[in-house]
Amino acid sequence: MAVRRRAARDRGQATVEFALALPLVALVVLGILQVVVVARDQLAVEVAARDAARAAAVAGTPATAARRAAEQATTLRPLSIVTRASGTTVTVSVSYSNPTDVAMIGAAIGDIVVTASVTMAREPP
Repeated sequence: MAVRRRAARDRGQATVEFALALPLVALVVLGILQVVVVARDQLAVEVAARDAARAAAVAGTPATAARRAAEQATTLRPLSIVTRASGTTVTVSVSYSNPTDVAMIGAAIGDIVVTASVTMAREPP
């Protein structure tokens, strides 16, 4: 008889525990999603920098070629592209301000700037 009475008293306990844990689980899942979005954008910026440096290394006007190649390599906008050419090398730095817009997480951490810089040897055009 004591077992039956206790089971009746504990009815709904799992539901209450689930309701208390759900916001924390949701916050962790949204945090993981934001990390994945930032990692995806970091990879896209690295690809854009690599393509821009390659285009700048073989072009007569490195800055113009770098901008065109970087913008064709990714759909992220606006990109900040800085090209520095010396006699033997060209360095292209690409940065993008990632608007952290995942619910609840984005407002807490603010925008993240992802950057990549690639240096290549210049080749004759």
